[in-house]
Amino acid sequence: MRMVVFRGNTPSLWLSMSIVTVQLGQCGNQIGFEVFDALLSDSHSSQGLCCKRENEAYQASCKERFFSEEENGVPIARAVLVDMEPKVINQTLSKAAQSGRWKYGQHACFCQKQGSGNNWAYGYSVHGPRHEESIMDLIRKEVEKCDSFSGFFIIMSMAGGTGSGIGAFVTQNLQDQYSNSLKMNQIIWPYGTGEVIVQNYNSILTLSHLYRSSDALLVHENDAVHKICAKLMNIKQISFSDINQVLAHQLGSVFQPTYSAESSFHYRRNPLGIDWHVRPPLSGLPSLGKMSLNKDLHFNTSIANLVILRGKDVQSADVEGFKDPALYTSWLEPVNAFNVWKTQRAFSKYEKSAVLVSNSQFLVKPLDMIVGKAWNMFASNRSLAVAQARVKWRDLGLLQHLAIWFKRFSCLSLLSS
Repeated sequence: MRMVVFRGNTPSLWLSMSIVTVQLGQCGNQIGFEVFDALLSDSHSSQGLCCKRENEAYQASCKERFFSEEENGVPIARAVLVDMEPKVINQTLSKAAQSGRWKYGQHACFCQKQGSGNNWAYGYSVHGPRHEESIMDLIRKEVEKCDSFSGFFIIMSMAGGTGSGIGAFVTQNLQDQYSNSLKMNQIIWPYGTGEVIVQNYNSILTLSHLYRSSDALLVHENDAVHKICAKLMNIKQISFSDINQVLAHQLGSVFQPTYSAESSFHYRRNPLGIDWHVRPPLSGLPSLGKMSLNKDLHFNTSIANLVILRGKDVQSADVEGFKDPALYTSWLEPVNAFNVWKTQRAFSKYEKSAVLVSNSQFLVKPLDMIVGKAWNMFASNRSLAVAQARVKWRDLGLLQHLAIWFKRFSCLSLLSS
């Protein structure tokens, strides 16, 4: 299973406990439900395929991170739900309540009766400013409920209007108001065959804004997750629910606590658990013109790798291959770039699982493709309805620069199995 990660602006970490999730649009709210459901199922498992003492330590580390508890003991998701139409939010609230195991807060949602029409600019420039005070007030109240606040996990899509447009607007506001807290965005990369005519515009405008306001982006490609459902899980009639459950298990396997090499007696609580701040040598990186042309163009050079192992036989797992210098850029030693974390506690009753979080060049090709498609459409003067809502088209030029930047400095990716 594959997930891609960008690194954004600041080297913040989730070193404390409570995390507030912001679910935006249809996609964000549906995935958000599956993520909370997977996290709760895992943390409340009475087995975990490990000894009782180990399981109790794991469960204690999970407390208060993604859920708070009412007096009657029912966990409440630390989340704010936002959509410009009420249907999906009502369905999401109902499904959580009907589960009987957890629920959303009674006053933790904001919705209207008019959508964004798959128009990024309408979400960013119209709905965002119009409802800014109400949305940010809900988020502030949720943050105030945390005894020890860590940061935000923002779930959204790139192709539509509400998730992408309002998502970019809200992230920008969070950067302004909570500059010292981590803001991690989980975004859905659209199908290559197309979902809406302006999805490429929406996607690059989303990326250009998040690049400046988010600290890290977790990017799931719809095409890749669809292949997992079809080929690995052998699902004949693939639904969005199937896809969302795969995404939720990928995220859960990263977010749940684990032991690090530096602390083998206490669980780490920060989800990515590594400082992704890139520190090149003082002499700087080699210029593009001086870079070797003999290197295999199909190989994704990394500047950091983190392997997370869970479940049976984790102590005997062979990870020596990740120490190969050929995996890393020439100015970085593998000993400074590779970490492995382990726990005998299985995730979600899987007997064993492995996750690779890698700062690599994996996303360069998909990024080039989506920027190229958007630029070609813009150059041919087609589908310019987006421009009518005050889009600043200099963002397209910024994305061309962004693509070149990633070619030189890499992006972050995560693989799991």
